Amino acid sequence: MRVAIAGAGLAGLSCAKYLIDGGHTPVVLERRDVLGGKVAAWKDADGDWYETGLHVFFGAYPNMLQLLQELGIADRLQWKEHTMIFNQPTAPGTYSRFDFPDIPAPWNGIVAILRNNDMLTWPEKISFGLGLIPAILKGQSYVEEMDRYSFREWLKKQKVPPRVEREVFIAMSKALNFINPDEISATVLLTALNRFLQEKNGSKMAFLDGSPTERLCQPLVDYITKGGGEVRLQAPVKEFLLDDDGRVRGFLIRGDGGDELLTADAYVSAMPVDPLKLMLPKPWQEMEYFQQLEGLEGVPVINLHLWFDRKLTDIDHLLFSRSPLLSVYADMSNTCREYANPDKSMLELVLAPAADWIGKSDQEIVEATLGELEKLFPQHFGGNNPAKLLKYHVVKTPRSVYKATPGRQQHRPHQTTPIANFYLTGDYTMQRYLASMEGAVLSGKLTSEAINSNLGSA
Repeated sequence: MRVAIAGAGLAGLSCAKYLIDGGHTPVVLERRDVLGGKVAAWKDADGDWYETGLHVFFGAYPNMLQLLQELGIADRLQWKEHTMIFNQPTAPGTYSRFDFPDIPAPWNGIVAILRNNDMLTWPEKISFGLGLIPAILKGQSYVEEMDRYSFREWLKKQKVPPRVEREVFIAMSKALNFINPDEISATVLLTALNRFLQEKNGSKMAFLDGSPTERLCQPLVDYITKGGGEVRLQAPVKEFLLDDDGRVRGFLIRGDGGDELLTADAYVSAMPVDPLKLMLPKPWQEMEYFQQLEGLEGVPVINLHLWFDRKLTDIDHLLFSRSPLLSVYADMSNTCREYANPDKSMLELVLAPAADWIGKSDQEIVEATLGELEKLFPQHFGGNNPAKLLKYHVVKTPRSVYKATPGRQQHRPHQTTPIANFYLTGDYTMQRYLASMEGAVLSGKLTSEAINSNLGSA
């Protein structure tokens, strides 16, 4: 069976991979000239990579890890020490760590929290631990119910002191969805905390050994094409064409030499939710299933890459900046084999929340970021010989993952639509891992399973 897929991000490519496994023939159409969607990367004139985002892999990503195993590229993940590292705003240039010992969950997480005395007092640790008991005992059903609250509201409801939010969860909230705890749904952070506490290596992190485009997306393309499928770049889908009965009769592809009609047995949108809403045919716009998408909207995010003339840090890990402007960052010259440099740093940083910054110039964004870095690395930016910025790249994504404010869960669609031969995939669709690389891969797998179930294996 031939399946047309609009979008070559992780969801679309994963869907195509699992369709190949089911004996089908996918044709993936990507409007841009680069693979990956929200994990896309580019090379600059110097041969240096810059990426759409700072992509971190977790031990609590079972579908992603299984996919890498199936592709034979699991060794491309560079696993880091099992810890979480936070900057200390009151002591610039210093760090606080949550070190997870090599013992079963949830005890390793409990010990990590109890041993950290820099950020939380003992009464705060105890109150937070007591507040988490319902999520631990009741599991995912309780976590889903908490979507009616922001994380700040949930903390207050559980009588957790406000300082716990300020010390730990502003940083984690911005890392997970690029917004603050007063905006983010409690479901998002509780989902992450459940995975981290219930799986021994759930919070353990890894970085890819090179760019996601080459080291993750291209192996997926190779697998798809080897299995008889096809991946076409610069093939933007202009319109979903319908038959008289409302089913899809083809994807109309815009081309320089004229439009092209691609027909298939089944069709999949692997587009982000925002462009999908603009593409919906008029007859579909009145359907309740598609109307629910109006409750989902991408959140803006900015990713920065800054190359310096010296090493700013030797830490080989993700760092939570605890800055009002920045979310997380890493020195990619330490964390990523392909970007390695023993003498100079390349910091990759996420600016979040970015709503007030997405319209500003790259120069304004970089200057503000350097102001924050002076606080994080005072030893390198003070004195007579401050660190010199050699070059930079700023990547703006005006609509990234869906903004996970309270109440969004009810707007997330299942992969099977009311249109018999049309399906959705993407991290915004309903699956347990929310908006993430893991969510994208899982959604692709679920979509392929729905197609197999509804239309049969080849």
